[in-house]
Parts: sequence; structure tokens; C-alpha cells
Amino acid sequence: MSLHEEKKPTDFIRTIIEQDIARNLNNGQVVTRFPPEPNGTLHIGHAKSICLNFGIARQYPNSRCHLRFDDTNPEKEEIAYIEAIKEDVRWLGFDWGDHLYFASDYFERLYQLAEVLIQKGKAYVCSLSADEMRSYRGTLTEPGRESPYRNRTVEENLTLFRAMRAGDYPDGAHTLRAKIDMASPNINMRDPTLYRIRRVAHHQTKDRWCIYPTYDYTHCISDAIEQITHSLCTLEFEDHRPLYDWILDELHEELPCHPQQIEFSRLELEFTVMSKRILTQLVTGHHVSGWDDPRLPTIAGLRRRGFTPASIRNFCRLIGITKAPNYVEMALLENCLREDLEINAPRAMAVLDPLRVVLENLPDNHLEDITVANHPQNPNLGSRIIPLTREIFIERDDFDENPPKGFKRLIPGGEVRLRNAYVIRCRAIIRDPQTQVITTLMCEVDKDTLNKAPEGRKVKGVIHWVSAQRHYKAQVRLYDRLFTVPQPADPKSGGSFLDHLNPDSLKILENCPVEESLAHCQPGQAVQFERLGYFSPDIRDSKPNQPVFNRSVSLRDSWAKVENKR
Repeated sequence: MSLHEEKKPTDFIRTIIEQDIARNLNNGQVVTRFPPEPNGTLHIGHAKSICLNFGIARQYPNSRCHLRFDDTNPEKEEIAYIEAIKEDVRWLGFDWGDHLYFASDYFERLYQLAEVLIQKGKAYVCSLSADEMRSYRGTLTEPGRESPYRNRTVEENLTLFRAMRAGDYPDGAHTLRAKIDMASPNINMRDPTLYRIRRVAHHQTKDRWCIYPTYDYTHCISDAIEQITHSLCTLEFEDHRPLYDWILDELHEELPCHPQQIEFSRLELEFTVMSKRILTQLVTGHHVSGWDDPRLPTIAGLRRRGFTPASIRNFCRLIGITKAPNYVEMALLENCLREDLEINAPRAMAVLDPLRVVLENLPDNHLEDITVANHPQNPNLGSRIIPLTREIFIERDDFDENPPKGFKRLIPGGEVRLRNAYVIRCRAIIRDPQTQVITTLMCEVDKDTLNKAPEGRKVKGVIHWVSAQRHYKAQVRLYDRLFTVPQPADPKSGGSFLDHLNPDSLKILENCPVEESLAHCQPGQAVQFERLGYFSPDIRDSKPNQPVFNRSVSLRDSWAKVENKR
């Protein structure tokens, strides 16, 4: 846990909760819930809600947070999504204990309460088709029209509703609707649907039901049944709050409490998308490799890329909880990861674009073991052995035959220090006779400079290296931002979001020489490739002695320069 996380967050929701506790509302108890629909993969926007709901339960005594799956649409829901969501919540560092629930647990009670609404004259069976219902609904500027079936008697509605449950009617033949106000300026209050006929097997209830309650009807009642005190949701549900309250008010004698719904702004992150519809298009259109593609903002994708739970929790703390919609800079999320890994990630060396160097004043069989700390400021991370041999690899761009002003790396006749080792001088260049591409640098080692300055001269440049005889070859995947503009789905950005896909969001480098110590790096274990960035073995594709490293984040925000040039 980082130092930032030790600070208790504060926001307008926590202020409300603390006032409620001070008034002994709900007997001083605070019960929240995280209620995902199991029809997709969670993304970092959900992480904000997870950290808020579970974080509040941690922060206040006599509090708890439920994990409840709002599983009212079996056509789009899968057991695999349920398991993935549970894994994501646990990975972020939270646990629901004994409080795991499904809205489907309450299907019988929901049905009984629907009959209560019918008996009170507050719900009716409507026989309009879906298209007819849309035409009757009206617009934002025009009121809706009442259904011709709105004034059916209580007895007729009960008979029809029970027949719907019994499976006597085909899909779409009838719906159960609340009887509220077709002239309401809030479209959600224009006799919304409570139940629809849908012959689909449910992952929890199997074939026991052929009618299913809608999300709006189910969600508020589930909250009340579980005695949720503070129902926290994002701003798009603000217009649904009158319906939330209407249902609970009409059923107040049947339910143990009336939870308080409070809305906050959803997370919008630059250079990516949060819409489940768009994410689905990216996956099904094969623009990415799957829901766990490291370029996606899904929790599975972030985990695979090498993000840590602490970095995401800290990010959610820093962005705060407000009512104001806004886009958060991707650089903030990336910096939260850098901040965590700077402290906790061991160092190692890897070469992504190798150039061979021969240290010609060392014998052919030279092998020198150099002991190096795994972290310059964290001795608890131990040390490792780096083998120095006569031939090594350096980065090709660490040598320049015609260096620009200020170039501090290797040049013809110049000196540079090998990280954790000696100063070397470039004596000669060998080229491919046909292409004239430089293939080898002939250098000599100053043997008196192991981790100490050479006498009488200054050497400013330090470069990383890997033994040419003692290394492993790794595939390295350089991930970058998926889109080239901050708000790819915004029409103001021009064209479709697909027009803004970054063609350089993934570069795959094969056979990169890496330190031997990295051959057994465990999936998910972050490491800093010195001078290159933070990398993590791919949790899906890495194998023993065949590492595949994903770049989690660069050492600095390289996109800041790009943005400044716009």
C-alpha cells in the first residue's frame, strides 16, 4: 500500500454519510453495494465505484459492502462474467465476505411485489407492441399518450400477469407497466416497463421463469431487501431516481427500508473509451486481441499490462468523487503506476534494438560476475549477478556516428560507462559490406573503472547492456495509447472512433536480449528495464525460459511532448 492510500479520502458522499452517522440514521449503520450487471468485463470506471463502495465500508465502523449481480437480462449474461467480476474485485484488494447476492435471488419476492402494485392500481398489463409503445411514449418536448390498455381492471391485470408467468403468451405479447404519468417531463416516469416476457434460460434460475423484471424495477427493491443505506451510482441514473423513489414509496409497507440514492460523476479517461458498446465493437471487430488486451481500460487488460492494484486504488483516490463530469488525463493514471513501481519494482537490463559490441582487450573466454543491487534505494529487494563477457549488446540508438549537440552516449573515439560496470571507449566500427549498416563496435575496457570514476577525465554517459553469450531472448510488446485523440468517441473529434485508432499502439519486438535473471520472472511481477520503462511478464503468454514482456508504462510521459506540439 502506498503512502497516499493511508490518507482517508473525503468527498461530498462521505460528508453525507458522516452527517447521517451523527444523526444516528439507520442506527449509525452504513451499508453500500457494488451492483454490476454480469454482461461484460469491468473497466476502470467500475474500479472507481468499487473503490468508493468498498472503501466506505472499510472507512466507517459498523459498515459493510455487498457484491450483488443485477442479473435481470439472461440473454446477455454469462457465468464467465460473474467469475471475472469477482476476480477483479478481489484483485483490487476488496472482499465482500458473506455478502454475495444476485438479484435473481429475489425473483419470487419481486413477482409478489408486482402483484401488490397491480392490486393498488399502480401497475397494469399492456398489450402494445414494442414499436407501438415507443410511439406512445412521446419525446423530450412532447408528452406521451396513455396506452389503450391502461384502464384494465385489477382483476383483469392479475389474471393476465399470472398467465404471463405461466407461459401462456409468446414473447412480446404483453408487458407489465407502472401506472405513473404519461405527461411527465421525465420520460422515465411515463409508465415504465416492470416486466417483460422472455423465454431465455437464466444462469442462476435455469428455466423456472419466462418473465423477467426490468433493471429499474429490480434494482431499488434489491437495495431495500438488502437494507442498503446509501445506494451510490453514477450521474446517468439521476433521471432514474424519481422512479427509484416512486417504486419504494408505493411498496413502503412491504419493504424494510428506503435506501438513499446518491449520484456521482462517472470516470471518463482520455485516449480511451468506457462505453460497453464501443468496447464490444473493438473486441468483436478484432481491433484488439480480446477483453484483456493491455490497450483496453478493462481491469483485466490493465492487470495484464502490469498495472498494480495499489496504483489503481491511488488513482481513484486522486480523481476524487464529485458531481461534475470531466475527463481525466491518462497521464495521471500512468503516473500512479510509475509512482508505485518506482518504489517496488526491481531493476534489470534488457536491450530492445541490439548492437553488438566486442570488448577486444578482454580474452575470448572472459566471464566476470558482477553483483548488483536489484533496487538502488530498496535493499530488501536483494541483489543479482550480471555476467560480463567479451561480447555484449547495447541499444543501437546509444551509439551515434554523427552525434547531435548534447549527445552523452557512445560516439567514435568517445567513452561511456556500462551500467554497473566499466568505462569503455569506442575504437572502431564494423559495417555490413553490402548495406553499410553498422553491425559491430570494437571497444576497449578501462579495467580500473569498475563502479568508480576514471582518473583525470569525466565520463557523463551511462548506458545499459546485456551479455551476448549469457542472456535469454524475449518477445517484448510495446503498448501505447489505443487512440490518437483524447476523446475518440466525441463527435467533435471528427469521424468515427475507429478513425482515431493509433496504428502504433502495439509494436512487437522479437528475440530481445534480456538478463538471465529475467528468465524466471513471474507473470504479473513488474520490473524496470533500466532506461527503458516498466515491464511485466504477460500473464497469459509467458512461459518458463520463454518470457514475453509487456511494457506497462514508460519512465516518463512521452505523450506530453506530443500534446504540446498540437
